[in-house]
Amino acid sequence: MCLEAVNCIKAAEEESLRAILLADDNARNAVEEAVANGKETVAATLARAESEVAHLKRMTDQKAAAQASELVSTTANRQATLRARAERRLDTVAGMIIERIMNAE
Repeated sequence: MCLEAVNCIKAAEEESLRAILLADDNARNAVEEAVANGKETVAATLARAESEVAHLKRMTDQKAAAQASELVSTTANRQATLRARAERRLDTVAGMIIERIMNAE
């Protein structure tokens, strides 16, 4: 009976060792799978972020171009207004200069 008990204990220890090795292997596989899934998630998130940044850049560039175009148009209108005003004043100033010259004689 002693031999039978020793064999039974030995079999239980071997079964326990197999269970530990199996659990260790399962844990290692689970960690590897989690790391792989994490890498995939990071890559997908990075791709989505890069796409969003590119979209935002395009939108910003378009908005900046529209604002620049509007500024060019506004500046051209102001320039034309100032030029017309200056030309009107030029005639007035030229008349004043001629009048002073004539009065000075």
